[in-house]
Amino acid sequence: MEIPMLAPVCLIENSPAGELRVQQEALQVLAEIPQPVVVVAVAGLYRTGKSYLMNKLAGKQTGFSLGSTVQSHTKGIWMWCVPHPRRAGHTLVLLDTEGLGDVEKGDTKNDVWIFALAVLLSSTLVYNSKGTIDHYALEQLHYVTELTERIKVKAEGGGGRQEGQDSAEFISFFPAFVWAVRDFSLDLELDGRQITADKYLENALTRREGANSQPEKLDLPKKFLRQYFPSRKCFVFDCPAQCRDLRRLEELPEEALSHEFLEQAHRFCRHIYQHAGTKALPGGHVVTGTMLGNLAVTYVDAIRGGAVPCMESAVLALAQIENSAAVGEAVAVYEEQLARGTTLPTETVQDLLELHAQCEREALRAFMARAFKDEEQQYQQQLKDMLDSKRDELCCRNEQASSDRCSAVLQDLSQELEKRICEGSYSVPGGYQRLLEDQREMEKRYLLEPGKGIMAAEMLQQFLKSKETVVQAILKADQSLTDRQREIEEARARAEAAEREAQLREEMQAKTEQLLQDQERSHQEHVQQLTARMEEDRKQMLAEQQRVLDLKLQEQKKLLQEGFEREAAQLQQHMQNLRAEMSQSRPRRCVVC
Repeated sequence: MEIPMLAPVCLIENSPAGELRVQQEALQVLAEIPQPVVVVAVAGLYRTGKSYLMNKLAGKQTGFSLGSTVQSHTKGIWMWCVPHPRRAGHTLVLLDTEGLGDVEKGDTKNDVWIFALAVLLSSTLVYNSKGTIDHYALEQLHYVTELTERIKVKAEGGGGRQEGQDSAEFISFFPAFVWAVRDFSLDLELDGRQITADKYLENALTRREGANSQPEKLDLPKKFLRQYFPSRKCFVFDCPAQCRDLRRLEELPEEALSHEFLEQAHRFCRHIYQHAGTKALPGGHVVTGTMLGNLAVTYVDAIRGGAVPCMESAVLALAQIENSAAVGEAVAVYEEQLARGTTLPTETVQDLLELHAQCEREALRAFMARAFKDEEQQYQQQLKDMLDSKRDELCCRNEQASSDRCSAVLQDLSQELEKRICEGSYSVPGGYQRLLEDQREMEKRYLLEPGKGIMAAEMLQQFLKSKETVVQAILKADQSLTDRQREIEEARARAEAAEREAQLREEMQAKTEQLLQDQERSHQEHVQQLTARMEEDRKQMLAEQQRVLDLKLQEQKKLLQEGFEREAAQLQQHMQNLRAEMSQSRPRRCVVC
């Protein structure tokens, strides 16, 4: 996950009035980090170069204010969130605390609270001092001796220092401790033998009998460091540059800095990157960015809601029952068809949508076969909404199946690459090119793996993106490359990343268009089947009307025929009567004549 944070922001403000306030801007940044966080805080006396170490850990020349005068520049606690350079899926949260013992502060009561907050919020605490670890340096670390008076593990009890049997509970909360000794000018020797910086620290923390005056006070910081910070590490640093250049340390190129100092700084950063643990609560529950913000708020707040039967009504009531049942039956048909034809993940979105379309088509047919009198298409719309929801659920299942498959493939294929990175195989001249070749070979093998599904490109892009910081670090550390070659490689990497992003955007756009097209198809399918049903209903109505009309016409024909026959009989009878009358009225002939 990329953290769009170009510069540090104030997490906890220490106002001139001595009030501590958590800043909303910082909380918003943390709220957008659902990842586990590795929290590294630096504390120490003011003007001892704490901010420079934080900038180095952020991989930047500038960021946290260094200042160039005797005034303390950092007030309160400032925060910078950057992608963890060695741990994919983690965010490195850097906390630069206000310098302790600032002579300009009239009231230094918040020094202990600033130190306590650094302890409570961090998973690794870097204590920064100058010179050597002597009695004076340990006396300045008296804040450690006050922690158990300022922090309680359990709510019950009246407070006060909790020692002995409670130390394990404190350790479960407290971070790892790293002592950074700046401007160190001594030889790391003990009794004529070379020793490590860690041995130097442990020797300094060895309790010895002091003078008769307050020997216990001299040894208290040692006792508490050993008791509550069992995980300890020490780094010593040479003076980084000439005294006249220290005031503009953040402006100096690396070539102008002491080679020994740079090596020591690189070793320090490597240790933090590799060994600083993820912030966790007792019991091992991992802390995310959001949780860290809530912790800060909590800690700072602690320091501060019946009818006559009707056939038509009966038919309509029956239609409601049947149409509801038709919806349920149609959904059951969809799920049955889906279970019969589903193999997730599908290779393309189109394959999935075609499967959904087939199931939807059968479901709609089942609905249309049973539903009736859905004159306002109320139940059909209900079915459509449910099938749309089923489609969305199917898409999510398909994406998850694809993501799981791709993650498994990437994890399997990247094991050798991860191993070589951890072993430092690429941290040699020419290592960058070898890393690229191995990464490309892994990509080729990934692309050849079957059955990855529709998330293949996006999961590969996420994987490659999670490695960008490591790749960039190896590129910068590759001594076989010139500055120009590094610029070319960085430009190429950006171009490839941009091309992959563009391809993903195109795929997302294509997917969106396919979903829109499927919505249109679904709409058209419903319209088509509704139209077909309406056409069928219309034909049935017309057939019924035609049948009625034919019956009427047939009846009319019969009536006409009967009329004709009746009129013909009447006419025949009239002719017979007329002939009879004419026969009776004819005159007779005379015989005499």
